Amino acid sequence: MYVENAGLSDLPAVILRKDHGRKVGEGFRIVYRKRSFLEKRFHKEERSPMVRQSRCRLKATAFILILAIFSILFSCTPYRVRESDPPAEVNRFIKKFIACHTAQLGESTQLIFVTNRNSSSSLVTIHAVERENDVWHLIFPAFKGSIGEMGFASVDHKREGDGKSPSGIFPLGMAFGYDPSVETRLPYRQTTEDDFWVDDVNSDDYNQWVKGEPSAASWEKMRRDDDRYRYGVVIEYNMHPIVKGKGSAIFLHVWKPGGSTLGCVSMSEEMILNVLGWLDPAQKPLIIMGTESELRAMASRP
Repeated sequence: MYVENAGLSDLPAVILRKDHGRKVGEGFRIVYRKRSFLEKRFHKEERSPMVRQSRCRLKATAFILILAIFSILFSCTPYRVRESDPPAEVNRFIKKFIACHTAQLGESTQLIFVTNRNSSSSLVTIHAVERENDVWHLIFPAFKGSIGEMGFASVDHKREGDGKSPSGIFPLGMAFGYDPSVETRLPYRQTTEDDFWVDDVNSDDYNQWVKGEPSAASWEKMRRDDDRYRYGVVIEYNMHPIVKGKGSAIFLHVWKPGGSTLGCVSMSEEMILNVLGWLDPAQKPLIIMGTESELRAMASRP
């Protein structure tokens, strides 16, 4: 029906359904009209029990799907290697490198590969592998880290102050850090305000850890004002023997997210703690560093 103001014919009419009629005030007239076929059908279907049930099912299904998605997203936790996990195989590059360098790797059964494909990049991928029953396998899933701000120096071309990380195969030495002890089988040394590493190429203490402020022209504090050296491992580069000017103070240490180093290898605090807990001096751990192309070329050298 239509309700119109008899005295205001220029105003739009108000449409009311017949079955929803109501009393109107004075000055209005009521005009009825029949529903169209489509209006009747829609009204009938809207009240149908089957339609209502179908809509309920659709809503319930959508709700369940949303819950499932949220449960997947928020139940994800960082991957951790469990003892029950089957050993993960190493990639082809690492397998081939190990096969070509058995003499240089010697009796080592723990290796850390720090590699990338661009010598000027400071971002690297790190693989920790171990030999068990003559088979090499990954200890942790590959993870990211950083090296010198100028990338990798080629083999035997690292120089003091060049901002590059050395390439080659090097032993891993003692662990160090700010805490009195950490969970590791490596020899461990707590750092204090009195511990320094000398990088003065003219000093007799070049590339050595010394106690007490050195008389050298330059050195590095082993207990920094930040957390980069909270946990670390000495990479024994240029130490057996020490050659002045070939680079000093090369460590594994904690990564400052998004940052590079002056030549060290850095990783997240979580991963360096995992590495410290895994390394065993009895297994003669080594670190292999460089671009994949540089390390491949090492195979052809005597």
